[in-house]
Amino acid sequence: MSSLKKSAVQRLQADLLGWFDRHRRVMPWRAARGRRPNPYHVWLSEIMLQQTTVVTVGPYFVKFIGKWPRVEDLAAANQDEVLAAWAGLGYYARARNLHKCAQAVASDFGGAFPDEEEVLLRLPGIGPYTAAAIASIAFDRPAVAVDGNVERVVSRFLGIEEPLPLSKPAIKAGAAALAARNDRPGDFTQAFMELGATVCMPRKPKCGLCPWQNQCTARKAGNAEELPRKMPKQEKPKRFGKVFFIRNNKGEVLIQKRLEKGLYQGMYQLPTTDWVSSRRQASGLPAPPGLQKAADKQVTVRHSFTHFDLELEIWEGTAPDSAVRKLPESRWIKPDVRDDFALPTLMTKAWKLCQ
Repeated sequence: MSSLKKSAVQRLQADLLGWFDRHRRVMPWRAARGRRPNPYHVWLSEIMLQQTTVVTVGPYFVKFIGKWPRVEDLAAANQDEVLAAWAGLGYYARARNLHKCAQAVASDFGGAFPDEEEVLLRLPGIGPYTAAAIASIAFDRPAVAVDGNVERVVSRFLGIEEPLPLSKPAIKAGAAALAARNDRPGDFTQAFMELGATVCMPRKPKCGLCPWQNQCTARKAGNAEELPRKMPKQEKPKRFGKVFFIRNNKGEVLIQKRLEKGLYQGMYQLPTTDWVSSRRQASGLPAPPGLQKAADKQVTVRHSFTHFDLELEIWEGTAPDSAVRKLPESRWIKPDVRDDFALPTLMTKAWKLCQ
């Protein structure tokens, strides 16, 4: 960026903001042009959008705002309610931290989000990117929020050949230089992201529509789709286990609240064994009496997490209350109220395979 003069950066900023004013998408959390953003909406959307698409997040955001219009309302909610409303979005630690953060904002800041990155970073679930995004979008602070879209735009515009994640410092420095001293920080942050999401896309970028096309290094070199480069992916480890679909004589299904820290903490699930490292080891794990391996349908459910792939063998059957009393935090529910509980996607998959 040292080769670009201040006047050139200002021209780039004006071009991007002009493009954004013409093409900005309407989103349920985005304030209309000329209106001040609601910090609660900005924070909630940014947490939901972590590793999740805009299309997926939209209905969840609307549902959350309908149930909890203010951050104080969310803070006063029961965690089980929050987890149930979050079910299907994945990465459930986000939901637990969302609730904790709402409580901290309500109790420590009187329901008003702080407007400085340093203070925002002290809140549960808020990291450097989210703090910068909230400070910039909600409060028009000159903060640089670098998400995957911005990484892609900067990598291509500057022609950064070093692969991710090694190139992150250079990308962040480039993003900061491009965003420096503009008079609409909040809009610029959103425009940067919008450009990557709708024009400078991972596959088949629409270079002819880009407001920066004439200055883009990758476009001139003809290698835009190759950037940003990434380190070769390592194969994810696999884990195995059994999942139990247990009915009683009333047609109810047994679910269990997971108490252990980590994945699905605080959420309801179908009972499972431990998740182990080999299929052979998993085959020897015990099942409750009265259950048998599913035979007349798909007998396994598979799910991919960030750090490992999981395969669970489905066991099903009818069991009396006495056979499952040792399972902590378990309860029988009618199938038609399943959606009232925070069953994650993996468990919903298994349930559907047993219907």
